[in-house]
Amino acid sequence: MNSKNLNSEPIYTGRFAPSPTGPLHFGSLIAAVASYLDAKANQGLWLVRMEDLDPPREAEGAAEIILDQLQALDLSWDGDVLYQSSRLTQYQESLKELMNRELCFYCDCTRPRIKSLGSVYDGHCRAITCPPEGEHAIRVLTEDRVIAFEDLVQGDYQQNIQSEIGDFVILRKDKLFAYQLAVVVDDAFQGITHIIRGFDLIDSTPRQIYLQQLLGLATPIYGHIPVIVNEQGQKLSKQHFATPINANNGSRLIHYSLQFLGLSPPELNKTAPIKEQLEWGTEMWDIQAVPKLANIPQNSLEMD
Repeated sequence: MNSKNLNSEPIYTGRFAPSPTGPLHFGSLIAAVASYLDAKANQGLWLVRMEDLDPPREAEGAAEIILDQLQALDLSWDGDVLYQSSRLTQYQESLKELMNRELCFYCDCTRPRIKSLGSVYDGHCRAITCPPEGEHAIRVLTEDRVIAFEDLVQGDYQQNIQSEIGDFVILRKDKLFAYQLAVVVDDAFQGITHIIRGFDLIDSTPRQIYLQQLLGLATPIYGHIPVIVNEQGQKLSKQHFATPINANNGSRLIHYSLQFLGLSPPELNKTAPIKEQLEWGTEMWDIQAVPKLANIPQNSLEMD
């Protein structure tokens, strides 16, 4: 997509990329609203990508439900929705490039073994040059160096991926492409310049930057917003049975979203039309005002 203006500078292009494992909940709505407002406040494009690469985890009809929810909340995207399931050939090409350059290797280590290492891979299978007979993954070789970036919300973040993560999987044992590879390939394809997403993904960002560097791809600007937790202190997610949002309460949902993201919408705006609230949010948006951490329990938002 890589749109450019007359000065050949990349147009701000953001994206919201949900996995269709179920309808949107309030936590995922926050990510959608934040990325939308940041794009529109910068006169940019806001794309939607459906990360449907893991069929066993996907719920039937969830992709369509998510798109319907976004439309009902006036979160209109630019261009066509990109489905990762249509991009397998492109992921295979990037994997082949890394293999040809001897930057990855086969691995048949088990989950219990990796867990026993504190989940930091120790390079055990680096010497394997032929595919093992049994189930195996493909990992990318890492280097002993620090990957650092300046996060728009969290500030300086750095990670030595070799000592803190180790060689990481880019093709899973079930032959599904790993998130880290697919997201990097698609961000480059869509010309993504800014990625605003949840803080729970900040740990993945150095791995994505590392792959971008290996593949000669541009690195977007990142901003990781705080995540909402439930009463047990767990991230609000479908895995933890988060309640789907009800678009019939759209005005209140958007109002609380703006509050959570550090804005101070007038109390009367709680019942104002959604479009009007989003326009106000776009005009008042300041990503520097987004709190670094705001573990607000869902029930404290009183969205009944």
